Amino acid sequence: MIITYFGLEFFKLQFGNLTLAINPIGKSSKGKSSHFGADIALVSLDHPDFNGVEHLSHGDRSPFIISGPGEYEIKEIVVKGYPIKTTYEGKERWNTVYYLTLDGMNVCFLGILDSPVFSEKLLEHIGEVDILFVSASGIALSSGDAHKATLPFEPSLVIPAYSDPSSLKKFLHEAGAEDVKPVDKYTVKKKDLEGKEGDVLVLKAM
Repeated sequence: MIITYFGLEFFKLQFGNLTLAINPIGKSSKGKSSHFGADIALVSLDHPDFNGVEHLSHGDRSPFIISGPGEYEIKEIVVKGYPIKTTYEGKERWNTVYYLTLDGMNVCFLGILDSPVFSEKLLEHIGEVDILFVSASGIALSSGDAHKATLPFEPSLVIPAYSDPSSLKKFLHEAGAEDVKPVDKYTVKKKDLEGKEGDVLVLKAM
């Protein structure tokens, strides 16, 4: 699986011929949007910063859009979404936490949180997590609380989304990972995660 980061909460995961996009940046966002073809698009929160699915059609490829709670199956990938109330730009909204298995790895996207506390019900529904994506931008959730939000899931690998070097630096400090240096695309297989316990990986925004 190849993981690429485009800024804000926008990630692309590629496995074989499958391309999955998470929280694509929309036209009216202040963030920089990117255009490519995707098979599946996950939207955690209905806001231009995260719902730019119009940028994910290319050629004969157009995404199956998942934008809320529920269980979905597309191209033999099962995606489960769980609702959590959050606050973004001063408004109470619904955020969706997504959980899926891709290339034998259990992947979880926490989305846009305003609290590091989760219900027991949610934690029971989400099983083993190999790779956890968390927002470390410090906008809805402080960078310190972003690290706390990862702990209940006991992931092998944590990948933060961030808005600027300052927010990232604070997150890495809380995680005890100050020496981690950003890398470009990250290629990972299940065996690469053996022995990792909450390790942090930082991706450069493309």
